[in-house]
Amino acid sequence: MATWHQRDRRRRNGEGNWRIIRYADDFVVLVSGERRHAEALREEVAAVLAPLGLRLSAEKTRVVHIDEGFDFLGFHIRQMRKRGTSKHFVYTIPSRRAVQSVKDKMKAKTSRSTLHMDPGEMIASLGRMLRGWANYFRYGVSSKAFGDVDYHAWQRLARWLRRKHGGLSWRAYRRQFCLPGTWKIAYRGTVFRGASSVAVTRYRYRGATITTPWEPRTAAASG
Repeated sequence: MATWHQRDRRRRNGEGNWRIIRYADDFVVLVSGERRHAEALREEVAAVLAPLGLRLSAEKTRVVHIDEGFDFLGFHIRQMRKRGTSKHFVYTIPSRRAVQSVKDKMKAKTSRSTLHMDPGEMIASLGRMLRGWANYFRYGVSSKAFGDVDYHAWQRLARWLRRKHGGLSWRAYRRQFCLPGTWKIAYRGTVFRGASSVAVTRYRYRGATITTPWEPRTAAASG
């Protein structure tokens, strides 16, 4: 918000600084200050929205410390100590709700009602779903979550394949549905590729360079 000197002056005067992060009608206001600054800003935001016929959702609007963390657009954002050091960083990871949601979808996709599907079709379909989910969450600290989701997917898929073929033994299952010498699921050329096959990428910080509809445009030069 504003320049470094203006922010510093506000701090010296006991005032808070803030930055807004928005996505469509969802937004987070980050406050560098005390809780009272955040509480006051919440009232200001409510006053700005009222003339537009909008109001803050009491269920979704919270004032929390960054050490406690908060969920936003499927991510959990929280400041934590980096393992093995005394330094603290803000981490963005898939929220528990987001992980549970994709696990619930896997459960539905690999239920008894889908046993009629071809194994190759099921392997490909489940992989596409997980890679689509992972593409959204790749801009964060998501490797561990991807691994947990893939492990759950392997268990669901293995159980589905064994059940479809009359309760195969693990030895027979591995011989028929895994690549030679591994436990990687494959069937007639279709190899299961889940969330972990999507590379995790750190999102490039752009700060105040992101344009907004409210920024004044430079007037075109007239001849």
